[in-house]
Amino acid sequence: MISPSLPHWDLSVVFPSLDSPEFEAGFQAVVTGTDRLAALFDERHVEAQPPAAFDPRQVETFELAAAQLNDLLDRLATLGAYIAGFVSTNSRDELAQAKQSELRRHNVQLSNLDTRFTGWVGSLDVETLIARSPLARDHGYMLRKTKEEAKHLMSPPEEMLASELSLTGGSAWSKLYNTYTSQLLAPVELNGKLQELPMPAIRNLAYDEDRDVRRRGYEAELGAWQRAAVPIAAALNSLKGELLTLTTRRSWQSPLDMALFYNNVDRPTLDAMMGAARESFPHFRRYLRAKAHALGLPALAWYDLFAPVGHSAREWSYDAGAEFILEQFGSFSPKLRGLAERAFTERWIDAEPRAGKAGGAFCMRLRGGESRILANFKPSFGEVSTLAHELGHAYHNLNLAGRTMLQRSMPMTLAETASTFCQTIAQNAALKKMDAGEQLLILEAALQDSCQVVVDISSRFLFEQQVFERRRQRDLSVDEFKQMMLDAQRQTYGDGLDPDSLHPYMWAAKGHYYGSTFYNYPYMFGLLFGLGLYARYEAEPEAFKRGYDELLSLTGMADAAELAARFGIDLRSTDFWRASLAVIRKDIDRFEVLVGTRSNGH
Repeated sequence: MISPSLPHWDLSVVFPSLDSPEFEAGFQAVVTGTDRLAALFDERHVEAQPPAAFDPRQVETFELAAAQLNDLLDRLATLGAYIAGFVSTNSRDELAQAKQSELRRHNVQLSNLDTRFTGWVGSLDVETLIARSPLARDHGYMLRKTKEEAKHLMSPPEEMLASELSLTGGSAWSKLYNTYTSQLLAPVELNGKLQELPMPAIRNLAYDEDRDVRRRGYEAELGAWQRAAVPIAAALNSLKGELLTLTTRRSWQSPLDMALFYNNVDRPTLDAMMGAARESFPHFRRYLRAKAHALGLPALAWYDLFAPVGHSAREWSYDAGAEFILEQFGSFSPKLRGLAERAFTERWIDAEPRAGKAGGAFCMRLRGGESRILANFKPSFGEVSTLAHELGHAYHNLNLAGRTMLQRSMPMTLAETASTFCQTIAQNAALKKMDAGEQLLILEAALQDSCQVVVDISSRFLFEQQVFERRRQRDLSVDEFKQMMLDAQRQTYGDGLDPDSLHPYMWAAKGHYYGSTFYNYPYMFGLLFGLGLYARYEAEPEAFKRGYDELLSLTGMADAAELAARFGIDLRSTDFWRASLAVIRKDIDRFEVLVGTRSNGH
């Protein structure tokens, strides 16, 4: 039975608590495993070597190293997720923060070992190794990718120094951003009373039916970011500056080229997708103008982007949303429904917004095929759709459970495959079952999400490109960051939004800038690739189902183009991306009809 209250996730299936003997034993097992791996690397000289003829002993060395590395990475992933489960839900948990800091220090040694392994693989005859070792053959994609990566390593002492300095450099700035912003409170007047709310609650006001409440939330948010902007700008300058230095020293042409490599896509694929996205902007602006009409406004302000449109007699409570997801996932397969049932009944989900908790939503693998999902739930179909999205990530993790850690190193581009697919299942089912008012509500929620992923993601991509370009010369000021953000929003949203009420602090609000590089376009890739796969599913349901789970299990074992080709998709063709965007365009046409800005005959 699903709990009637908003749940907190259960981590006790791994360890009883952070101060338990079991946790300490698990932590020490990772430390000891790292020491054992280091000893093996020293004994077997696993490090970059001068070119030489293939030595048959390298087969045994690889198989020993890969076995230990896979085991250690598995233990480390579970330990790291366990600690993150406490930090992400309560950044004031000093014990959790201390354990995370301690683990990061130990991870420096593992990072150095990973660099040694990469250098060693780079000096091997990889094709001969693959031919002579079944284990190497199973890890063929990883080995070929690692050999290519080795070309971008600095010298071993430089790589070791960079890893050690990251603790007080990039990693420290990222931690500062996450901790600092999770504790931000903003004063806002609601119902005649001045309240101080955490940032996730402030940002949730953007979904309120009352425009005055939305405006107050927007102004409170901007005020909070303005007060916090100086240290956040320092973090952004430092992170991007460090990355520019390292990409240059590692012989990458640019941070974007490095990001494309690690995301298993090439520049022609990115250019085809972004070109199709730019072509679609006028259609998204039609949607934004139609939404303004539906709300009785001359133009949408930024704080109207998430305003609800339509109505529903259905109360989208957490329980109602869970039951709806179970029903729709069951229409695809018993396996997908079973995954969702476990998530809801075994407390995989932390849904309650509260002070000290990270904003937004994410899914992380905990162990084996088991995940944990963070959400900040409020009663709306949009949040139900988000839950379906994150459960899609959990389903992806389930299908990866049979792969080794070295086989399941998944790029962000493909990480959105199952999540987008599951979200589409939920949204399409809702559109078919609801009356006109409810259809409008669901359709608008879907378009709202698509607009964020195509238009807003494009603005974030343009912003990050500009930051890297200008950061090469010097540090950038708060005002410069604001102006670049506004310029990017004007280029993408255009006349779809009131130009006098944009969001100059979106660079402060989006934590992605403080973690991975170009953590933006992969979301668009995921949405449009997922829509393309969904179209294949609708055309041939049974054939698609037979290959889908295997596709998910292979996302760390092939590049995106190769996996897409299994379903007859050419990612380097602009036409594929246009076809996916055409699905969204049809939804925009339908939305215009429903709100009265377009007739059925046009």
